[in-house]
Amino acid sequence: MAGNWGISVVASIVFLFALVLADCSQAQPQNGSGSDWPGFLGPGRDGKSSETGFDWDWKKRPPKLAWSRASPGGYGIGSVADGRYFHFDRDGDFERVLCLDATSGKELWKFVYPTGYRDMYGFDNGPRCSPVIDEDRVYLLGAEGMLHCLNVVSGEVVWKINTSRQFNVVPYFFGVGSTPIVHGNLLIAMIGGGPAHPGDDDRRIRIEAAKPDDCAIVAFDKLTGAVRYTAIDDLASYAAPVVVHVQDDAVGLVFCRSGLHGFDPSTGSHKWSFPWRSRKYESVNASTPVMFGNNVLITEAYGPGGAVLELSGEEPRVVWQDEPVRDQRLACHWCTPVVVDGFAYACHGEKTSEAELRCIDLATGETRWSEPGMGRLNLLYADGQLLCLEEYGSLLVVRADPEKFQLTTEYVPPDGGPGIAAPCFAAPILSQGRLLFRDANQVYCYELPKLEAK
Repeated sequence: MAGNWGISVVASIVFLFALVLADCSQAQPQNGSGSDWPGFLGPGRDGKSSETGFDWDWKKRPPKLAWSRASPGGYGIGSVADGRYFHFDRDGDFERVLCLDATSGKELWKFVYPTGYRDMYGFDNGPRCSPVIDEDRVYLLGAEGMLHCLNVVSGEVVWKINTSRQFNVVPYFFGVGSTPIVHGNLLIAMIGGGPAHPGDDDRRIRIEAAKPDDCAIVAFDKLTGAVRYTAIDDLASYAAPVVVHVQDDAVGLVFCRSGLHGFDPSTGSHKWSFPWRSRKYESVNASTPVMFGNNVLITEAYGPGGAVLELSGEEPRVVWQDEPVRDQRLACHWCTPVVVDGFAYACHGEKTSEAELRCIDLATGETRWSEPGMGRLNLLYADGQLLCLEEYGSLLVVRADPEKFQLTTEYVPPDGGPGIAAPCFAAPILSQGRLLFRDANQVYCYELPKLEAK
């Protein structure tokens, strides 16, 4: 009996050791000065990377393609943690997540589930949200509102919820597109459900008739999927919720259909609301709020434009705000501004023909410079530079300088090879020295050149 027990212990140890080796063989955590990019807009949900030391002279030392992967549908970009890249897209009648080795692009596992989503304007039918990685779990929110929690190593389902069905969500203009956020033991998602609605086949009628039901946001237990609270009487938009700190207090901010709301992210207790919505029926709030100091910047492109609010008091105090449809200082369509040293850099303008890259003094709203003719684009800040991915496939690097527009470099396909295919609607990401972005057909991973030691 004792001998059998000893054999069992040894066998168990060997088995556990084998599991560890198997886990390590799938993807190696990265070390050094690099950082992970575990969700939408990076670690701080602000489009900024802390990585430095890159050589931006791409004419002499261009980025090197590490790998690429076909991605047939979707507008979102993936997320990176512990050597794994998670890419969320659509393939035929399935939404899928690919777990890839971030260094080589090798597929580690794949998870798929059926979807019948069709964009009501004929745009892409794939998911819009980025995967959210938290410890040993990754969360996915699809275009129809299916929320999955998967194990990062195996891809097995931990829990899942059809949020649209459970909370009576009317399918909005472009489907579900607000990436959730983890706060403590909660996964906070913008849901925007309402009372049970009539089964009208005309989605426009259903959208127009939609009413809120105190569940603009829903907090789920991140381990089990149990609903911990619902809060805020508003409908959903496309801006992602953020959790910030104001005078040492955690404050949740969510830019919903009718405006910005502040709430306690631990309990859902509503703090205040700031109305900010276009009068146009077919309009959305899609730019994520950006916090700097005790202030927050919000912006949209269909009417009101931009505003800076100071959040130190019980109610927001307006520092400055645009007048509706009149010389707006900052009107972002889907681009989330990048804030550096009190200045906001962002794509201003709803239409491609009118879009321009702008630098705004956040203290006054003054335009420090603007560069027209760049089209609509998304931004990533790193190492004093703005990496700008324009919707028609141009990848430019612009110096983050409030004094003037300075083009640092641009990506040119090697040897006249194929360029980046339009449309490009997701902001690029940077993790462990690797630049990842997607176009209409593929996701690319490039190794950025580093400055050589002198």
